[in-house]
Amino acid sequence: MRILVTGGAGFIGSHLIDRLMQQGHDVVCLDNFYTGHKRNLQPWMGHHNFELIRHDITEPIRLEVDQVYHLACPASPVHYQYNPVKTIKTNVMGTLNMLGLAKRVKARFLLASTSEVYGDPEVHPQPEEYRGSVNPIGIRSCYDEGKRVAETLAFDYHRQNDVDIRVARIFNTYGPRMLENDGRVVSNLVVQALRGDALTVYGDGSQTRSFCYVSDLVEGLMRLMNGNYIGPVNLGNPGEYTILQLAQTIQQMVNPGTSVKFEPLPQDDPRRRKPDITRAKTHLGWEPTISLDEGLERTIADFRDRVTPPTSQPESVASF
Repeated sequence: MRILVTGGAGFIGSHLIDRLMQQGHDVVCLDNFYTGHKRNLQPWMGHHNFELIRHDITEPIRLEVDQVYHLACPASPVHYQYNPVKTIKTNVMGTLNMLGLAKRVKARFLLASTSEVYGDPEVHPQPEEYRGSVNPIGIRSCYDEGKRVAETLAFDYHRQNDVDIRVARIFNTYGPRMLENDGRVVSNLVVQALRGDALTVYGDGSQTRSFCYVSDLVEGLMRLMNGNYIGPVNLGNPGEYTILQLAQTIQQMVNPGTSVKFEPLPQDDPRRRKPDITRAKTHLGWEPTISLDEGLERTIADFRDRVTPPTSQPESVASF
């Protein structure tokens, strides 16, 4: 099968390409390298089944493929807020272009949407039926509302043009190949701990998140793509942790001598985040298998190879 992965040089996209290549598919990776890196694709460079195209999906492109995994879009607040107009153009114009491609060649199309469509939720945990509580003019709305429009486009192309779609709502995902500077909580805390810096917790740390290891997520995406269920379907780990709990766990695993510092909570930061994965269990036979401790060990090991440790420990620190 010939499969297109947009954003394939990124964190999740490159892990997905690993699986697809291992299964023997012909894979086309489309990426403009805004947050993706060629090093993530190094094992497949020059492979006869792999093709890498540098392209910005806000511009049309003609390709012949059987499936489209549409993952292209910066997903961390640091990157999507750096150029919010570009972010929403990627979500709207980019999704239009990829749906148009899928329509022309009759390819199955999977949209990587996000738990951010639920905003700061008033329902907990979040089922797919919940319509969300999103600020349409906030600093996060270029991503949140952009993904909501992308879902609208996918379902309208399905209803109007009979495009075969799948929609996944991805919750917090972590693992090897995360960027050191992507602003996500796991990478932030791990990098700070490895460098001997104080671990930054925003607010009082009572806000919650659910953390899914990347291999579990990729398995869910592939089951959704190759199954009969359209979605939307939540893909995430229902284990719920406060940010302070996560910081303390990483502190003990990496560097118990580091301190924890508290900073003001960012605007529109969700207070709670936990997926209801009943649909995924029912329609995909999927649920996460990697525990947080195991996933963090693998993630920390990957960062150790890339992060320069401190030359000396701080003289005086407070720890939990």
